[in-house]
Amino acid sequence: MTLLPHPVVGGAFTSPVEPGTGWPDDPADATTAVARDAEDVRLLAADADLAGLEARVSVCAACPRLVRWREDVARDKRASFADQPYWGRPIAGWGDPEPTLLVVGLAPAANGGNRTGRIFTGDPSADWLFASLHRTGWASQPTSEHAGDGQQLLGARMVATVRCAPPDNKPTPAERDTCAPWIAAELALLPTVRAVVALGSFGWDGAVRSLVAAGAPAPPRRPRFGHGEEVRLGDVTLLGCYHPSPHNTYTGRLTADMTDAVFERARALTGPAV
Repeated sequence: MTLLPHPVVGGAFTSPVEPGTGWPDDPADATTAVARDAEDVRLLAADADLAGLEARVSVCAACPRLVRWREDVARDKRASFADQPYWGRPIAGWGDPEPTLLVVGLAPAANGGNRTGRIFTGDPSADWLFASLHRTGWASQPTSEHAGDGQQLLGARMVATVRCAPPDNKPTPAERDTCAPWIAAELALLPTVRAVVALGSFGWDGAVRSLVAAGAPAPPRRPRFGHGEEVRLGDVTLLGCYHPSPHNTYTGRLTADMTDAVFERARALTGPAV
């Protein structure tokens, strides 16, 4: 199997990366329990602390189609990243363990998080998102290029409703439901969260389902997504933001000022930075 150096820390890694082999911020090791089906996910999500949950998420193998896809992408590689190892595993939540803000998206990108090992990292959408988080005081650096690059979230955390990169960015309903206990368990372990920013309509729908699964009262009707929309779910305010995809940002549907306004609103809801 080909070994390649990590672009930040060097070393030599397989694609996909084996747990516990030195990849930056890898939460798992060779002894971490692996979920093989939906029932395993439910059981393993139910009895973990936050660190244990991150580890179990990062080795999950419950959805055969997603496992094949993420690993095929990791092995075959986009030509522009042929000299890099690919993470090729599920992406755990990342950021402050006691956040007031949670950023929720649909799933990792095949050559973004699936390559770098960090959620919302390594593609144009990530560049846009982290620039805004930095301007509004939620991130220590304006870029997030790879796990191990020194980036930190400040009072914020990021998570995807589906943890593996899906073909065509479209997980099936069954895959979404199999993965759901991971985010519900994570939300239950984050009692400090007061604002959730959902990226795009899929992130919005996933955030609503996950907050309710974690114990928030169900709204009387399904809240409609829109940029800048707000809905109160228990102790948490959910905020909508257009997804920072190149299609939205290049066409001007989402501007830097619009993105910043959402995260500034989250700051107003959660209080000043510490």
